[in-house]
Amino acid sequence: MNVMNPQGKWKDKGNTRNRGAFVSLLLLFIGVHFLGSAHTKKGQDMTTVRGRYMVNNPDPSGVRLDDEAAIQALEDRFAAAVNAGDVDAIMKNYIPDKSLVVFDVVPRAEYLGADAYRKDWVDFFTHFRGVPKIAITDLGITVDGNLGFSHSFQRVTGTDTQGHSVDRTVRVTDGYRKIDGNWLIVLEHVSVPVDLR
Repeated sequence: MNVMNPQGKWKDKGNTRNRGAFVSLLLLFIGVHFLGSAHTKKGQDMTTVRGRYMVNNPDPSGVRLDDEAAIQALEDRFAAAVNAGDVDAIMKNYIPDKSLVVFDVVPRAEYLGADAYRKDWVDFFTHFRGVPKIAITDLGITVDGNLGFSHSFQRVTGTDTQGHSVDRTVRVTDGYRKIDGNWLIVLEHVSVPVDLR
């Protein structure tokens, strides 16, 4: 595991994969910042949706509106699938091959490929009595051509197998690709704030 020492330098504790994950995450954030900057500098090139309300719709043809609506619908289908405990329906929102990359907050923090992530969802439901519920809020969507990304807060509530109440909110950033006319999640990053003090 890699840890930051008090001098702010990374110290290798035997697992160099974490460093690669950190670098990948850093590049993702740089890319999100770059795309966000492109949005503010060239407002006519990208469109952003917050919740269900359009912030900017420079395309009078409505094509971008259709793309954002399709991504919103994907996120709605995802939430409905989680709320039903339907792993097959959950996975229909992700690219179904080995190219899927997911960084999660629970061990095994990195999942490469749809098969690996499917197993994570199956395991997720085993930790609850009944089916947990998820609510997605503050969803922001940005689309440019066949690529898009979103950020949101996702709150999971339910009862764990020991009978304790579960109420957790995570931050989620999704990367999408439009493949054969359908939007799919190709990259997902789930996080919680961390106090490094």
